[in-house]
Amino acid sequence: MSERVLWDELPGSLRKEIEQCTGEVVGAESVAEGLNCSLALVLHTRGSGSLFLKGVRASAEAEVAGLLREEWINGLVDGVGPPIRHRFERGGWLCLAFAYVEGRHVDYGPGTRDRPALTRATRRLHRLPAPTFPVPRLSDRFAGHLSPGEADALKGSHLLHTDTNPHNVLIGRSGVAYIIDWAMPALGPAWIDAADIAVWLMAYGHTPEEAQAWLSRSPGWRQAESAAVEAFVSATCRNWTARVGETDAESQNTRVRRLLDFHPETAGFRH
Repeated sequence: MSERVLWDELPGSLRKEIEQCTGEVVGAESVAEGLNCSLALVLHTRGSGSLFLKGVRASAEAEVAGLLREEWINGLVDGVGPPIRHRFERGGWLCLAFAYVEGRHVDYGPGTRDRPALTRATRRLHRLPAPTFPVPRLSDRFAGHLSPGEADALKGSHLLHTDTNPHNVLIGRSGVAYIIDWAMPALGPAWIDAADIAVWLMAYGHTPEEAQAWLSRSPGWRQAESAAVEAFVSATCRNWTARVGETDAESQNTRVRRLLDFHPETAGFRH
C-alpha cells in the first residue's frame, strides 16, 4: 500500500475525537514503513506524550480485518509489542493509538549488538498464551504450496508473528526488542519466528554458522520436530518461488534451506 495520509488530511471529526483523548496534537510525523495501513503517524501531544497512530479506511475490508486482529491480539502480546492506548472509529476511519517506542529499527547486520535482545524477544514470544479467538493456522498461509502430510507437520498452538522483517522489530532505548505490526498472525510451531529471524540475519550478511549459533539459543528451536522443519522449509521455498519466480527466489531460498543444516535431525536433507 503506497497511500499515506497526513494528520491535516484526516476528517476534522476524527482529529477532534483524538485530541479529546490525547490532548492537543502539537506535531505529527508520517511513518513510511509498513504495507497494511493508510495512516501511520507518530503523534506528539500535550496530554499523552508521543503515540503511534495506525489507521485504515473503514471501507477497506482486508485492511480493517488486519487492524482488528492487531487489536484482539494486543492484550496477549504485552511485553512483546507496545500496548494500545486508544481506539477511534470516526469519519470513515478505524484507528488504534499505540504506546510509542522511542528507539530504532533492529540491526540484522554483522557485528550487531542486537542479537541478545533478539534472543530475549524470541523467548518472550515462546511464552505467549494461546488466543481464545480464531487465528489462521500457519499451514493456511501456505495453502497450495504443501505436499501431502506437510500441513499436519506444521500444526501447533503457538501464536506467531510471521513477519520479523527489520521494520517490524524496534530496539527501545533500554535495549529491549519489541515486535510490532501483528496484522498477520498465525498458529504453528513455537520456533517459526526465531527461524525467520535467523534467515534475516543471513540475508543481512551473517554467516550461516553465526545464524545457527544464534538460533541454537531459542528454546523452541531445540524442541523442533524434523518433519516440521522440513515442511516449513519446503513450503516457504515453494511459496517464495511462486511469488517472484525461480531465478529471483533462489538467493532467499538458499538461505531458508540452511535451516535444514542447522537442525541435527534434518542436516543433509534437501527437497
